Amino acid sequence: MISLIYIINGPNLNLLGQREPKIYGSNTLKDVEDICIKIANKANIKINFLQSNAEHEIINWIHSAREEASGIIINPAAYSHTSIAILDALTLFDKPIIEVHISNIHKREVFRHNSYVSQKSTAVIAGFGIDGYKIALEKMIDLCSK
Repeated sequence: MISLIYIINGPNLNLLGQREPKIYGSNTLKDVEDICIKIANKANIKINFLQSNAEHEIINWIHSAREEASGIIINPAAYSHTSIAILDALTLFDKPIIEVHISNIHKREVFRHNSYVSQKSTAVIAGFGIDGYKIALEKMIDLCSK
């Protein structure tokens, strides 16, 4: 039974819709949250939709998820490529993790090609725009229902 799914968003995603629309599109993070809420309501589950520009907050949310979440969907943004601390926190989470990227990080600058978070992720979704969240949430519901 699915209790709760955390959807964690990293730095600069609060500016989605304003930040580089040619790469990230014109939808806002609120639009993403609304899509996720509709999917969650339809599946009769709860989500905890979060965003922070601070690494320590993201780590604290992952720690909290250990006690109460059935899975984590995470868009670590730039922390994907830099944060061993977030990887370490995710390593302590023994349930499904889906990493989401709005853009295809493998078609961008070389430094974006490596994601520490991918080392722990059950799956990675990249390059589908904000639809990646929809795909991730639907797949997370499937994973947690088995």
